[in-house]
Amino acid sequence: MKDLIERWIARVWRENGDDAAARRSLAESLYASPLALVIGGIIALAIGLLIVARTGDPVILRITVAQGLAAVIRFGCAFAADHVTDRPEASRRRAWVMGFEAASWGHGLLIGALASATILRSNDASLHMLAATLAATYGAAAAGRNAGRVQVAIGQSLLMVLPPAVALLVHGGLPYQLLGAVMILMLVGMAEISFKTHQIVADALRGKQEKSQLAMKYERLARFDSLTGVENRMAMQMRLRDLFEKNRRTHNAVAILWMDLDRFKEINDSLGHMVGDHLLCVVAEKLAEALDGRGHVARFGGDEFILICPGADRAAAQAIAADVVDYFRHSFDIAGHSLAVTASIGIAVAPQDGRDVDELMQHADMALYQAKGTGRNRAVSFTWSMKERFNRLHEIETGLRRAIADRELSLHFQPVFNLASGQVVGCEALLRWMHPTLGSVPPQEFIPIAENIGIIAEISDWVLGEACAAATDWPGDLRVAVNISPQLLRSAELPQMVVSHLMRAGLPARRLELEVTENVFLDDQAHTSAMLLELRKIGLRLTLDDFGTGYSSLSYLSAYAFDTIKVDQSFMHNVRRSPESQAVVRAIAFLAAELGMDTVAEGIETDEQQDYASAAGFTDAQGFLLCQPQARPAIAALLAGGIDIGTMRARRARRRAGAGPAAPVAARG
Repeated sequence: MKDLIERWIARVWRENGDDAAARRSLAESLYASPLALVIGGIIALAIGLLIVARTGDPVILRITVAQGLAAVIRFGCAFAADHVTDRPEASRRRAWVMGFEAASWGHGLLIGALASATILRSNDASLHMLAATLAATYGAAAAGRNAGRVQVAIGQSLLMVLPPAVALLVHGGLPYQLLGAVMILMLVGMAEISFKTHQIVADALRGKQEKSQLAMKYERLARFDSLTGVENRMAMQMRLRDLFEKNRRTHNAVAILWMDLDRFKEINDSLGHMVGDHLLCVVAEKLAEALDGRGHVARFGGDEFILICPGADRAAAQAIAADVVDYFRHSFDIAGHSLAVTASIGIAVAPQDGRDVDELMQHADMALYQAKGTGRNRAVSFTWSMKERFNRLHEIETGLRRAIADRELSLHFQPVFNLASGQVVGCEALLRWMHPTLGSVPPQEFIPIAENIGIIAEISDWVLGEACAAATDWPGDLRVAVNISPQLLRSAELPQMVVSHLMRAGLPARRLELEVTENVFLDDQAHTSAMLLELRKIGLRLTLDDFGTGYSSLSYLSAYAFDTIKVDQSFMHNVRRSPESQAVVRAIAFLAAELGMDTVAEGIETDEQQDYASAAGFTDAQGFLLCQPQARPAIAALLAGGIDIGTMRARRARRRAGAGPAAPVAARG
């Protein structure tokens, strides 16, 4: 028996060490159902009054009255505790709980006293059985109801069952003694039931709590960026949709600031992703500081952040953007590195810039694209002209992918004249595109787009094939010049592409001239040099186009054996008005002559420009004055007729005078 008692005590104290949250949930079961307390209290009071009526014992009457009062107090405290839910009222709730527990202990003691007094103070066996049954039933109910608190369950069961059990043993008689012994054994069973019930309920509560915590963890992972701790894209979109839903009724403004770190990739590549990740965390903190409660920060992905500012109109959004840009004027100290980081921001404000989430986001992205395209480190607000440009850009991108298959591309050819002899020495192939809805799209607009979307190689392949085929119709050894994109020049496929088209057309390599700009020397000069050498081996002529602009360097002329230098037309345009342009033109002509290179003056539009180019020492010239670009059949006809500078001047003179037959439409360009 001693060992059993010690084991019970150990289990009681062990259960007292349950998880705090589980204990709170278990303890709340004590007063979770006041109706059960009312029913139990009424039954106990009714039995007590019945016993008083049968015995007339004043002691039993006082016990019954006290038991009834304890039941009322118990119910009142349970009801009050169950209905106090506000956090500020937590202290009052604790007081009601303490009152409930005190009344419960008193009520249990009085139940045991009522039963034992009935057994000891009356001679009615039926009342003895009724009192013992009341105590046993109440003890069993307490063991089950209070399983959340094992100490309470065992303690109240002892107070209810042990006194009448002892009274039965004392009363004498074998049946009474057997019943008393059974009640004592029942106490052991009820204690064991309390332990088991408590364990089952506690395990269930702990499992529920763990599931709840796991659900909260996954919900946080789903809504918050794991690196920076700010909201992620999904949470940002949910927040925006909620704001739009609310604003449909209130018509309040909401601003989106789409921010992108400038040149973040360079930091990642040079210092490593650890430094880059640390920088993103610091940026998220700085953005929260800059917002200062005026909005919410979300990480869209990579180095892009979205700032959602409810209630902010355009002026407020621009002020917030200015504060953010100002925060980036100071360098960031990351892992021993002082990083000067700037940011570009696109601003869109609903409802004027977009009436749904997707449209507003798209317009903020357009504004960001504009900010980065105009120099970075600035904030730009969306305008509807950006939408027009975006739509045109989209039309061009989409159209370029099918332009070749739909036969929308064509080549025009502009002759290059030798200034000394006046004869045509070759023609430059110029790409033209007639879009079905946009009309004629200039090359300076669609070529960069073709490079960006990765189809410049396909277009260049088509141009080379068409140019080589066209040149086979021309007399003599007239050359055809084709502009080559710097992107294509970095491809190892270019030599094979050129050889393939030369062989297919049966055109000698010396009649094909490839024109490259100085941009090809910006990235990988070793690769560029090797590629130009490969093209040289094929027998092609190489021309350095647009010399004098951008990144001009005399080292290119000495390092690469170009056959021809083309001077940008901007110099020829200002040659009569600008002494600087005159100096550049004369210097290039002299230098090229010393290096044994031909020179072409581009953009000749007046007789004065042609005369100056000739006087400066240029070998060749091309421009609208001499001949406008012609379609393939027209240029073949002109070349077959043996045109030269003299005949072209005569044609112009006749047109101006209005005499003689008009030139062909193709010749007029």
